[in-house]
Amino acid sequence: MSNLMPEAEQSCGETVAPCSAIQSILSPRVANLGGFSVRRLLPTAKQRMVGPWIFFDEMGPADFPPGEGINVRPHPHIGLATVTYLFDGEILHRDSVGSFQPIRPGDINLMVAGRGIAHSERERPEVTAQAHRVHGLQLWLALPEHDEEVDPAFYHYPASEIPSVEVNGATVRIMIGSAYGQTSPVIRHSDTLYLEAFLRAGQSLALPESTERGLYVVSGSLKAHGSEVEAHSMAVLSNEPGVSVTAQEDTRIALIGGEPLGRRFIEWNFVSSRKDRIESAKADWRAGRFAKVVGDESDYIPY
Repeated sequence: MSNLMPEAEQSCGETVAPCSAIQSILSPRVANLGGFSVRRLLPTAKQRMVGPWIFFDEMGPADFPPGEGINVRPHPHIGLATVTYLFDGEILHRDSVGSFQPIRPGDINLMVAGRGIAHSERERPEVTAQAHRVHGLQLWLALPEHDEEVDPAFYHYPASEIPSVEVNGATVRIMIGSAYGQTSPVIRHSDTLYLEAFLRAGQSLALPESTERGLYVVSGSLKAHGSEVEAHSMAVLSNEPGVSVTAQEDTRIALIGGEPLGRRFIEWNFVSSRKDRIESAKADWRAGRFAKVVGDESDYIPY
């Protein structure tokens, strides 16, 4: 999804946690984008990235009446891969490499921008014809420097292809990377971890290890080594082993992580290890040099 907020980076919303396993707890910046809200956790002034993850938004839940819905016009990206994951609803993805893909709950959709891609996110008329809900996560992965200029591509993985495992009674889905003896089929450009888990009240889960980790509470609340993490907060974890969490109520979590890639610049929808590359991408979008979104050629979001 396009970064529709004026600034990609949110102001400092951290509170330092009293536990050595938790480096900080991030609170979201909330923006109303006309019919639905977005909670932004990354990037912040003090926490630019978690591993290769440079952008983390929760969109909704948003309830739309008939005739309304998500309607994000064509916009560009470079130097990153977007990951879209829905809990409810459907979004229709189109892009400049010719993809036409409805995104539904449980699917993983990874769009590699590389040297440049444009895409739109709308909803099919069959969906907007009735009252409906949209709720999900929009995440961006920075690409390693040697892959920042790869050819753009789009990968769709239906929910049935994403491995799921029961861990101490909790249901865990391994979206990207490896954990709990399972490996996701989703392609990786660097060491990356992304999983989702649902814990019933009182259930505990030992978290997989990673160099950097961010634990997001989608709903419910939990305790991590004695520190409480509320809904819509992200606990930035240390890399100490043996970190476990216990649900205070029925709780859905998302865990992101991986190896850090080094400094990245981010402006609007562009990510790069070089500031001058972002300037050239801005000039290319203004001049109409990006390829058009196939089937959605007549509209666009100006820089």
